Amino acid sequence: MSGGPSLTHIDSAGEANMVDVGDKTETVRVAVAEGHVRMRPETLALILEGNAKKGDVIGTARLAGIMAAKQTSDLIPLCHPLMLTKVSVDIVPDDALPGLRVEAMAKLKGRTGVEMEALTAVSIACLTIYDMAKAADREMEIGGVRLVSKSGGRSGDYRRQGDNR
Repeated sequence: MSGGPSLTHIDSAGEANMVDVGDKTETVRVAVAEGHVRMRPETLALILEGNAKKGDVIGTARLAGIMAAKQTSDLIPLCHPLMLTKVSVDIVPDDALPGLRVEAMAKLKGRTGVEMEALTAVSIACLTIYDMAKAADREMEIGGVRLVSKSGGRSGDYRRQGDNR
């Protein structure tokens, strides 16, 4: 390859390998990811009123996202097991979707980033929302799952263009 970007998990022979982070400096690393679940307005109302058949959709999805972040290395083959110091999942209604917006933050002091943990938290929170409300609305749509920002580490800070966070 020329001097452009390269894939960090692929070696010179094209084999997938876990990156050796042993020589990297420990720094505080934070990543924020987001996503959403679009649904019918009446489904959103049902969730917000607490009348979903399976119970507290938002609370359950928040816990599922936090639990998922802690299990990322068990789900994604080349991720390192991490000692997360903080994971938060915020879920807010958005009448303009209509639906629920999900944002997750993962943090640690370590040698590798936490982007995958934040993305996993958002993904599983969204899937949990779908699972808990599918009896009322099978047309729900999960979308917009993306990294918003990251800080710490050798590659420096990143903030998605156009975001004012």
